[in-house]
Amino acid sequence: MPISSPREFLNSLYQAAVDAVSAEKCLPAFLPEPPRHGRTIVIGAGKGAAAMAHTVEQHWKGELSGLVVTRYGHGVACKKIEVIEAAHPVPDIAGQQAAARILDLVQGLTKDDLVLCLISGGGSALLALPAEGITLEQKQAINKALLKSGAAISEMNCVRKHLSAIKGGRLGLACAPARVITLMISDVPGDDASIIASGPTLPDDTTCADALAILQKYAIAIPDNIAAHLQSRHGETPKSGDPRFARHEHHIIATAQHALDAAAYQARTMGVAAHILSDGIEGEARDIGLMHAALALQVARKSQPFPKPCVILSGGETTVTVRGNGRGGRNAEFLLSLAATLNGHPGIYALACDTDGIDGSEDNAGAYYEPASAQRAIALNLSPKHMLENNDGYGYFSALGDLIVSGPTRTNVNDFRVILVL
Repeated sequence: MPISSPREFLNSLYQAAVDAVSAEKCLPAFLPEPPRHGRTIVIGAGKGAAAMAHTVEQHWKGELSGLVVTRYGHGVACKKIEVIEAAHPVPDIAGQQAAARILDLVQGLTKDDLVLCLISGGGSALLALPAEGITLEQKQAINKALLKSGAAISEMNCVRKHLSAIKGGRLGLACAPARVITLMISDVPGDDASIIASGPTLPDDTTCADALAILQKYAIAIPDNIAAHLQSRHGETPKSGDPRFARHEHHIIATAQHALDAAAYQARTMGVAAHILSDGIEGEARDIGLMHAALALQVARKSQPFPKPCVILSGGETTVTVRGNGRGGRNAEFLLSLAATLNGHPGIYALACDTDGIDGSEDNAGAYYEPASAQRAIALNLSPKHMLENNDGYGYFSALGDLIVSGPTRTNVNDFRVILVL
């Protein structure tokens, strides 16, 4: 079918993707029966934690209480579950205090009690409780360095687990002897539950040695007390097979694949063929942009490997190694690389957004690209290649009026990329 507005069409696919992984749609089917005799305590962390807590309240048949922590601006009013907002991606004192309160909340439970733990992406920064002898300022410094280094999320969370008093299964052990059910919205490629929000209630098979190797790999300097903490056994996490996790279960209720499937279905209902490349693409955002641009050009020029018209979809979590001082998250960087490669080639349109509505630490979800972007950029004396060197995707698309600002979506399955080839 003819597409009168590529921008509106691509926006509709993004909205379909986000709607498909909302807490209201995904969570109710996973709720257990309330305990017969004990209490239900709800705890949680992440960009979607408040929306998840609100959904629990709407559908829960018994009494409950609890506390969840979410990012500033991502809160939802709840009646029985307290919602605290804190900083992301660099933790702050509010997150530290919330983590300490959550840990206190699960003390003294019995085997008749149920802990319902609601986890989504962002929980690593929001549950900021440093291990004994480590300061919040030290964790903040290491977190900032990791964010700029280009480290993958699995690497970042490995380090975070081994510097924490609550992540890497420690919160789960603190709930004993209660039954623990963890419901998770996955923001990690491969949907490894132990990586999501650094797995506060799940066993962890990474080690202190792994964390040290990651810090050395990215040449991140650490103070002597942290080096000593990692070199000793004090920073070790509980491992798989630990009998203390016997009464624990977890369910991943929403993933990037769910979002991509929903967007593909939406495109097909509108008469456009849809092809999903992968739900777990990782790597430098600029390199992934180059690869997607090459594929789009092959489709546009030779109808290979897909005939046009079509949409090409992908998800996952790219990274940005910061070299300049511009603004922009990984989705803006991806699109800037794509724009520099396509250089206005006709018939190719693209959108890249984070499903949480926030691209990195900016106020936009992502951005939109169209063939006319190249000429409009020239008129404004903007060079996508030069701005890419400065990591300034935000500045480029802001000047063009092509930022996408959705506000917080209160869910998070990471990057959503879609290219339309007509």
